Amino acid sequence: MPINSPQASVAPTPSLTFEDPIPGRLLSLDIYRGLAVAGMIIVDNPGSDDQAYWAIKHAEWNGWTPADLIFPSFLFLVGTSIVFSFSSRIQRGESRRQILVHVFKRSLLLIAIGLLVNASPIIGLDIHTFRFEGVTQRIALCYLAAALLELYLGRRWQIAALAICLLGYWALLRFLPVPGAGTPGHQIPFMDPDQNITAWLDRKLFMGHLYNGTRDPEGLLHTIPAIGTTLIGLLTGHWLRTRKTAATIIGGLLAFGAVGLVLGKLWDRTFPINKNLWTSSFVLFTGGFALIFLALLYWIFEVKKLRGWWTMPILVLGMNAIAGFVADSLVYGPGYTFMASGPNGQKMNWHEAAQAHLQAFGLSPANASLIYSLVGLGFCWFLLWLLWRKRIFLKV
Repeated sequence: MPINSPQASVAPTPSLTFEDPIPGRLLSLDIYRGLAVAGMIIVDNPGSDDQAYWAIKHAEWNGWTPADLIFPSFLFLVGTSIVFSFSSRIQRGESRRQILVHVFKRSLLLIAIGLLVNASPIIGLDIHTFRFEGVTQRIALCYLAAALLELYLGRRWQIAALAICLLGYWALLRFLPVPGAGTPGHQIPFMDPDQNITAWLDRKLFMGHLYNGTRDPEGLLHTIPAIGTTLIGLLTGHWLRTRKTAATIIGGLLAFGAVGLVLGKLWDRTFPINKNLWTSSFVLFTGGFALIFLALLYWIFEVKKLRGWWTMPILVLGMNAIAGFVADSLVYGPGYTFMASGPNGQKMNWHEAAQAHLQAFGLSPANASLIYSLVGLGFCWFLLWLLWRKRIFLKV
Protein backbone atom coordinates (compact mmCIF):
# COMPACT_ATOMS: atom_id res chain seq x y z
CA MET A 1 0.00 0.00 0.00
CA PRO A 2 1.44 3.37 -0.94
CA ILE A 3 2.33 5.45 2.09
CA ASN A 4 3.88 8.57 0.66
CA SER A 5 1.21 10.94 1.99
CA PRO A 6 -1.60 10.79 4.55
CA GLN A 7 -4.03 12.57 2.27
CA ALA A 8 -5.11 12.78 -1.35
CA SER A 9 -2.54 14.05 -3.81
CA VAL A 10 -3.54 15.70 -7.07
CA ALA A 11 -1.55 15.91 -10.31
CA PRO A 12 -2.33 16.56 -13.99
CA THR A 13 -4.52 14.06 -15.85
CA PRO A 14 -2.41 11.08 -17.04
CA SER A 15 -2.15 9.95 -20.65
CA LEU A 16 -3.05 6.46 -21.80
CA THR A 17 0.53 5.87 -22.96
CA PHE A 18 1.66 6.08 -19.37
CA GLU A 19 5.31 5.10 -18.89
CA ASP A 20 6.46 5.86 -15.35
CA PRO A 21 3.81 7.03 -12.82
CA ILE A 22 6.15 8.99 -10.58
CA PRO A 23 9.89 9.41 -11.20
CA GLY A 24 11.91 7.23 -8.84
CA ARG A 25 9.11 4.74 -8.13
CA LEU A 26 9.50 1.09 -8.99
CA LEU A 27 6.73 0.26 -11.42
CA SER A 28 6.99 -3.41 -10.41
CA LEU A 29 5.81 -2.58 -6.88
CA ASP A 30 2.79 -0.63 -8.14
CA ILE A 31 1.90 -3.45 -10.55
CA TYR A 32 2.20 -6.01 -7.76
CA ARG A 33 -0.03 -3.88 -5.55
CA GLY A 34 -2.58 -3.49 -8.33
CA LEU A 35 -2.75 -7.23 -8.91
CA ALA A 36 -3.20 -7.74 -5.16
CA VAL A 37 -6.08 -5.25 -5.06
CA ALA A 38 -7.75 -6.99 -8.03
CA GLY A 39 -7.32 -10.35 -6.35
CA MET A 40 -8.75 -9.01 -3.09
CA ILE A 41 -11.91 -7.76 -4.78
CA ILE A 42 -12.44 -11.01 -6.71
CA VAL A 43 -11.92 -13.18 -3.62
CA ASP A 44 -14.10 -11.00 -1.37
CA ASN A 45 -17.06 -11.00 -3.73
CA PRO A 46 -17.97 -14.43 -5.08
CA GLY A 47 -21.47 -15.11 -6.33
CA SER A 48 -21.38 -18.29 -4.26
CA ASP A 49 -19.22 -18.75 -1.17
CA ASP A 50 -19.28 -22.54 -1.53
CA GLN A 51 -19.29 -23.12 -5.30
CA ALA A 52 -16.65 -20.64 -6.43
CA TYR A 53 -13.48 -21.93 -8.05
CA TRP A 54 -10.93 -23.35 -5.62
CA ALA A 55 -8.33 -20.72 -6.46
CA ILE A 56 -10.49 -17.83 -5.25
CA LYS A 57 -11.65 -19.45 -2.02
CA HIS A 58 -9.62 -19.33 1.19
CA ALA A 59 -8.51 -22.60 2.74
CA GLU A 60 -10.99 -23.55 5.45
CA TRP A 61 -8.23 -24.22 7.99
CA ASN A 62 -4.81 -25.80 7.38
CA GLY A 63 -3.33 -25.53 3.90
CA TRP A 64 -3.45 -22.73 1.37
CA THR A 65 -4.99 -21.58 -1.90
CA PRO A 66 -3.94 -18.72 -4.22
CA ALA A 67 -6.52 -16.55 -2.42
CA ASP A 68 -4.47 -16.89 0.77
CA LEU A 69 -1.49 -15.17 -0.86
CA ILE A 70 -3.24 -11.81 -1.27
CA PHE A 71 -3.25 -10.34 2.25
CA PRO A 72 0.39 -11.33 2.94
CA SER A 73 1.31 -9.60 -0.33
CA PHE A 74 -0.22 -6.36 0.95
CA LEU A 75 1.80 -6.51 4.18
CA PHE A 76 4.94 -7.42 2.25
CA LEU A 77 4.42 -4.32 0.06
CA VAL A 78 3.81 -2.15 3.13
CA GLY A 79 7.26 -3.16 4.35
CA THR A 80 8.98 -2.37 1.05
CA SER A 81 7.16 0.97 0.83
CA ILE A 82 8.42 2.01 4.26
CA VAL A 83 12.04 1.86 3.08
CA PHE A 84 11.43 3.99 -0.01
CA SER A 85 9.15 6.44 1.79
CA PHE A 86 11.41 7.01 4.78
CA SER A 87 14.50 7.37 2.59
CA SER A 88 12.71 10.02 0.54
CA ARG A 89 11.62 11.91 3.65
CA ILE A 90 15.09 11.87 5.17
CA GLN A 91 16.53 13.20 1.91
CA ARG A 92 14.03 16.07 2.13
CA GLY A 93 15.45 16.93 5.54
CA GLU A 94 12.78 15.52 7.84
CA SER A 95 13.85 14.38 11.30
CA ARG A 96 13.09 11.04 12.90
CA ARG A 97 10.68 12.76 15.25
CA GLN A 98 8.73 14.26 12.34
CA ILE A 99 8.55 10.89 10.62
CA LEU A 100 7.50 9.21 13.86
CA VAL A 101 4.63 11.65 14.38
CA HIS A 102 3.55 10.97 10.82
CA VAL A 103 3.71 7.21 11.42
CA PHE A 104 1.40 7.44 14.42
CA LYS A 105 -1.05 9.63 12.49
CA ARG A 106 -1.12 7.18 9.58
CA SER A 107 -1.60 4.20 11.86
CA LEU A 108 -4.54 5.86 13.62
CA LEU A 109 -6.02 6.86 10.28
CA LEU A 110 -5.81 3.28 8.99
CA ILE A 111 -7.50 1.99 12.14
CA ALA A 112 -10.21 4.62 11.75
CA ILE A 113 -10.80 3.63 8.13
CA GLY A 114 -11.16 -0.01 9.14
CA LEU A 115 -13.64 0.82 11.90
CA LEU A 116 -15.64 3.08 9.58
CA VAL A 117 -15.85 0.34 6.97
CA ASN A 118 -17.00 -2.12 9.65
CA ALA A 119 -19.59 0.43 10.79
CA SER A 120 -20.80 1.30 7.30
CA PRO A 121 -24.62 1.40 7.03
CA ILE A 122 -24.19 -0.43 3.72
CA ILE A 123 -22.64 -3.38 5.52
CA GLY A 124 -25.06 -3.06 8.42
CA LEU A 125 -24.23 -1.66 11.84
CA ASP A 126 -25.23 -3.53 14.97
CA ILE A 127 -23.52 -2.12 18.05
CA HIS A 128 -23.94 -5.46 19.82
CA THR A 129 -21.99 -7.36 17.15
CA PHE A 130 -19.80 -4.55 15.76
CA ARG A 131 -16.42 -5.93 14.70
CA PHE A 132 -13.36 -4.12 16.06
CA GLU A 133 -10.67 -6.15 14.32
CA GLY A 134 -10.12 -6.07 10.58
CA VAL A 135 -7.75 -5.90 7.63
CA THR A 136 -6.73 -2.25 7.78
CA GLN A 137 -6.47 -2.45 11.58
CA ARG A 138 -3.90 -5.24 11.16
CA ILE A 139 -2.08 -3.30 8.45
CA ALA A 140 -1.91 -0.30 10.79
CA LEU A 141 -0.35 -2.30 13.63
CA CYS A 142 2.12 -4.03 11.33
CA TYR A 143 3.05 -0.74 9.68
CA LEU A 144 3.61 0.89 13.08
CA ALA A 145 5.85 -1.92 14.34
CA ALA A 146 7.91 -2.13 11.13
CA ALA A 147 8.25 1.67 10.97
CA LEU A 148 9.60 1.83 14.53
CA LEU A 149 12.13 -0.87 13.72
CA GLU A 150 13.17 1.00 10.59
CA LEU A 151 13.55 4.31 12.41
CA TYR A 152 15.49 3.13 15.44
CA LEU A 153 17.15 -0.23 14.72
CA GLY A 154 19.45 -1.54 12.01
CA ARG A 155 18.96 -4.50 9.71
CA ARG A 156 20.55 -6.99 12.10
CA TRP A 157 17.95 -6.11 14.70
CA GLN A 158 15.23 -6.28 12.09
CA ILE A 159 16.31 -9.81 11.18
CA ALA A 160 16.39 -10.68 14.89
CA ALA A 161 12.88 -9.23 15.30
CA LEU A 162 11.67 -11.38 12.39
CA ALA A 163 13.07 -14.50 14.06
CA ILE A 164 11.51 -13.53 17.41
CA CYS A 165 8.11 -13.00 15.77
CA LEU A 166 8.18 -16.42 14.11
CA LEU A 167 9.71 -18.51 16.88
CA GLY A 168 7.96 -16.65 19.69
CA TYR A 169 4.54 -17.06 18.08
CA TRP A 170 5.19 -20.78 17.51
CA ALA A 171 6.14 -21.16 21.17
CA LEU A 172 2.98 -19.35 22.31
CA LEU A 173 0.70 -21.60 20.27
CA ARG A 174 2.64 -24.78 21.05
CA PHE A 175 3.35 -24.50 24.76
CA LEU A 176 1.11 -21.88 26.38
CA PRO A 177 -1.90 -23.54 28.06
CA VAL A 178 -5.32 -22.35 26.92
CA PRO A 179 -7.25 -21.29 30.06
CA GLY A 180 -10.08 -23.68 30.77
CA ALA A 181 -8.94 -26.13 28.07
CA GLY A 182 -5.37 -27.30 28.63
CA THR A 183 -2.00 -27.50 26.89
CA PRO A 184 -1.98 -27.90 23.09
CA GLY A 185 -0.86 -31.35 22.03
CA HIS A 186 -1.77 -32.84 25.41
CA GLN A 187 -5.21 -32.03 26.82
CA ILE A 188 -6.37 -30.43 23.55
CA PRO A 189 -5.36 -30.86 19.90
CA PHE A 190 -2.61 -28.58 18.65
CA MET A 191 -4.10 -25.77 16.51
CA ASP A 192 -7.70 -26.69 17.20
CA PRO A 193 -9.84 -23.98 15.47
CA ASP A 194 -11.49 -22.79 18.69
CA GLN A 195 -9.29 -24.12 21.48
CA ASN A 196 -6.12 -22.14 20.87
CA ILE A 197 -4.61 -19.21 22.73
CA THR A 198 -5.32 -16.66 19.97
CA ALA A 199 -9.02 -17.51 19.79
CA TRP A 200 -9.24 -17.53 23.60
CA LEU A 201 -7.73 -14.03 23.83
CA ASP A 202 -10.06 -12.65 21.16
CA ARG A 203 -13.09 -14.13 22.93
CA LYS A 204 -11.86 -12.64 26.19
CA LEU A 205 -11.54 -9.17 24.66
CA PHE A 206 -14.17 -9.09 21.92
CA MET A 207 -16.72 -11.86 22.53
CA GLY A 208 -19.78 -11.20 20.39
CA HIS A 209 -17.75 -9.02 18.02
CA LEU A 210 -15.73 -11.67 16.16
CA TYR A 211 -15.86 -12.44 12.43
CA ASN A 212 -16.33 -16.19 12.93
CA GLY A 213 -18.26 -15.99 16.20
CA THR A 214 -15.65 -17.76 18.31
CA ARG A 215 -12.50 -16.47 16.56
CA ASP A 216 -11.33 -13.85 14.11
CA PRO A 217 -8.97 -14.19 11.11
CA GLU A 218 -7.50 -10.77 11.99
CA GLY A 219 -7.15 -11.63 15.66
CA LEU A 220 -4.98 -9.60 17.99
CA LEU A 221 -2.30 -12.14 18.91
CA HIS A 222 -1.53 -13.34 15.41
CA THR A 223 -0.67 -9.79 14.46
CA ILE A 224 2.75 -10.84 15.84
CA PRO A 225 3.66 -13.14 12.90
CA ALA A 226 1.94 -10.70 10.50
CA ILE A 227 4.56 -8.18 11.62
CA GLY A 228 7.07 -10.80 10.48
CA THR A 229 5.53 -10.71 6.99
CA THR A 230 5.93 -6.92 6.96
CA LEU A 231 9.56 -7.24 8.07
CA ILE A 232 10.28 -9.54 5.13
CA GLY A 233 9.02 -6.72 2.93
CA LEU A 234 11.12 -4.20 4.87
CA LEU A 235 14.30 -6.20 4.35
CA THR A 236 13.36 -6.63 0.68
CA GLY A 237 13.05 -2.85 0.36
CA HIS A 238 16.62 -2.47 1.56
CA TRP A 239 17.76 -5.11 -0.92
CA LEU A 240 16.04 -3.28 -3.79
CA ARG A 241 17.82 -0.04 -2.84
CA THR A 242 21.31 -1.54 -2.89
CA ARG A 243 23.71 -0.42 -5.61
CA LYS A 244 23.92 -3.91 -7.05
CA THR A 245 23.32 -5.00 -10.62
CA ALA A 246 19.80 -5.95 -11.68
CA ALA A 247 20.94 -9.55 -12.11
CA THR A 248 22.22 -9.64 -8.53
CA ILE A 249 19.01 -8.10 -7.17
CA ILE A 250 16.83 -10.58 -9.05
CA GLY A 251 19.09 -13.47 -8.07
CA GLY A 252 18.83 -12.51 -4.41
CA LEU A 253 15.04 -12.25 -4.57
CA LEU A 254 14.81 -15.67 -6.20
CA ALA A 255 17.26 -17.29 -3.79
CA PHE A 256 15.63 -15.99 -0.62
CA GLY A 257 12.22 -16.68 -2.10
CA ALA A 258 13.13 -20.31 -2.68
CA VAL A 259 14.48 -20.56 0.88
CA GLY A 260 11.22 -19.17 2.23
CA LEU A 261 9.11 -21.63 0.25
CA VAL A 262 11.23 -24.61 1.32
CA LEU A 263 11.40 -23.62 5.00
CA GLY A 264 7.69 -22.91 5.03
CA LYS A 265 6.86 -26.33 3.61
CA LEU A 266 9.27 -28.07 5.99
CA TRP A 267 7.80 -26.28 9.03
CA ASP A 268 4.35 -27.09 7.69
CA ARG A 269 4.89 -30.69 8.82
CA THR A 270 4.81 -29.72 12.50
CA PHE A 271 3.32 -26.21 12.39
CA PRO A 272 0.84 -26.24 9.49
CA ILE A 273 0.49 -23.43 6.98
CA ASN A 274 -2.66 -21.66 8.15
CA LYS A 275 -3.88 -18.19 7.17
CA ASN A 276 -6.55 -18.01 9.89
CA LEU A 277 -3.84 -18.28 12.56
CA TRP A 278 -1.15 -16.66 10.36
CA THR A 279 1.26 -19.39 11.40
CA SER A 280 5.01 -18.93 11.16
CA SER A 281 5.17 -21.49 8.33
CA PHE A 282 2.54 -19.40 6.53
CA VAL A 283 4.76 -16.32 6.92
CA LEU A 284 7.77 -18.07 5.40
CA PHE A 285 5.82 -19.72 2.59
CA THR A 286 3.92 -16.60 1.52
CA GLY A 287 7.03 -14.46 1.97
CA GLY A 288 8.86 -16.81 -0.38
CA PHE A 289 6.09 -16.47 -2.93
CA ALA A 290 6.14 -12.66 -2.67
CA LEU A 291 9.90 -12.54 -3.26
CA ILE A 292 9.75 -14.79 -6.32
CA PHE A 293 6.75 -12.99 -7.79
CA LEU A 294 8.42 -9.60 -7.23
CA ALA A 295 11.57 -10.92 -8.95
CA LEU A 296 9.46 -11.78 -12.00
CA LEU A 297 7.80 -8.35 -12.04
CA TYR A 298 11.14 -6.60 -11.49
CA TRP A 299 12.60 -8.40 -14.50
CA ILE A 300 9.60 -7.52 -16.68
CA PHE A 301 9.15 -3.87 -15.71
CA GLU A 302 12.53 -2.64 -14.46
CA VAL A 303 14.96 -4.66 -16.59
CA LYS A 304 13.09 -5.36 -19.82
CA LYS A 305 11.07 -2.11 -19.52
CA LEU A 306 7.97 -3.83 -20.88
CA ARG A 307 5.50 -1.07 -20.08
CA GLY A 308 2.89 0.95 -21.89
CA TRP A 309 -0.85 1.55 -22.16
CA TRP A 310 -1.64 -2.01 -21.03
CA THR A 311 -0.21 -1.33 -17.56
CA MET A 312 -2.70 1.46 -16.93
CA PRO A 313 -5.66 -0.73 -15.85
CA ILE A 314 -3.49 -2.40 -13.20
CA LEU A 315 -1.98 0.88 -12.01
CA VAL A 316 -5.45 2.37 -11.56
CA LEU A 317 -5.78 -0.15 -8.72
CA GLY A 318 -2.16 -0.28 -7.58
CA MET A 319 -1.72 3.45 -7.04
CA ASN A 320 -4.97 3.79 -5.07
CA ALA A 321 -4.98 0.72 -2.87
CA ILE A 322 -6.73 2.28 0.12
CA ALA A 323 -9.48 3.62 -2.15
CA GLY A 324 -9.71 0.11 -3.58
CA PHE A 325 -10.32 -1.31 -0.13
CA VAL A 326 -13.15 1.15 0.47
CA ALA A 327 -14.62 0.47 -2.99
CA ASP A 328 -14.49 -3.27 -2.24
CA SER A 329 -16.72 -2.69 0.80
CA LEU A 330 -19.27 -1.00 -1.46
CA VAL A 331 -19.63 -4.28 -3.34
CA TYR A 332 -19.28 -6.63 -0.37
CA GLY A 333 -21.72 -4.76 1.90
CA PRO A 334 -24.76 -4.67 -0.39
CA GLY A 335 -24.04 -8.18 -1.68
CA TYR A 336 -24.51 -9.67 1.78
CA THR A 337 -27.11 -7.30 3.26
CA PHE A 338 -29.43 -6.09 0.49
CA MET A 339 -32.27 -8.42 -0.50
CA ALA A 340 -33.45 -9.32 -4.02
CA SER A 341 -35.70 -11.88 -5.68
CA GLY A 342 -34.30 -15.06 -7.18
CA PRO A 343 -35.63 -16.67 -10.40
CA ASN A 344 -38.44 -18.35 -8.44
CA GLY A 345 -39.38 -15.15 -6.62
CA GLN A 346 -37.77 -16.21 -3.34
CA LYS A 347 -36.12 -13.40 -1.35
CA MET A 348 -32.39 -13.85 -0.74
CA ASN A 349 -29.17 -11.86 -0.37
CA TRP A 350 -28.15 -9.81 -3.39
CA HIS A 351 -25.16 -11.99 -4.30
CA GLU A 352 -27.19 -15.18 -3.92
CA ALA A 353 -29.94 -13.78 -6.16
CA ALA A 354 -27.38 -12.78 -8.80
CA GLN A 355 -25.83 -16.25 -8.61
CA ALA A 356 -29.24 -17.88 -9.05
CA HIS A 357 -30.13 -15.70 -12.05
CA LEU A 358 -26.79 -16.39 -13.74
CA GLN A 359 -27.22 -20.13 -13.23
CA ALA A 360 -30.74 -19.84 -14.65
CA PHE A 361 -29.07 -18.71 -17.92
CA GLY A 362 -27.27 -22.05 -18.00
CA LEU A 363 -23.93 -21.09 -16.44
CA SER A 364 -22.19 -23.52 -14.14
CA PRO A 365 -22.14 -22.52 -10.44
CA ALA A 366 -18.39 -21.82 -10.57
CA ASN A 367 -18.62 -19.70 -13.74
CA ALA A 368 -21.64 -17.79 -12.42
CA SER A 369 -19.73 -17.05 -9.22
CA LEU A 370 -16.69 -15.88 -11.19
CA ILE A 371 -18.77 -13.54 -13.37
CA TYR A 372 -20.26 -11.93 -10.26
CA SER A 373 -16.72 -11.43 -8.89
CA LEU A 374 -15.53 -9.89 -12.16
CA VAL A 375 -18.50 -7.52 -12.31
CA GLY A 376 -17.65 -6.42 -8.77
CA LEU A 377 -14.05 -5.87 -9.85
CA GLY A 378 -15.23 -3.84 -12.84
CA PHE A 379 -17.38 -1.63 -10.60
CA CYS A 380 -14.49 -0.96 -8.21
CA TRP A 381 -12.09 -0.32 -11.08
CA PHE A 382 -14.47 2.24 -12.56
CA LEU A 383 -14.64 4.14 -9.26
CA LEU A 384 -10.85 4.20 -9.00
CA TRP A 385 -10.52 5.17 -12.66
CA LEU A 386 -12.57 8.29 -11.91
CA LEU A 387 -9.92 9.20 -9.33
CA TRP A 388 -7.13 8.26 -11.75
CA ARG A 389 -8.49 10.65 -14.41
CA LYS A 390 -8.17 13.49 -11.94
CA ARG A 391 -4.78 12.18 -10.77
CA ILE A 392 -6.13 11.81 -7.24
CA PHE A 393 -4.41 9.17 -5.11
CA LEU A 394 -5.50 8.43 -1.55
CA LYS A 395 -2.26 7.40 0.14
CA VAL A 396 -2.27 6.21 3.70
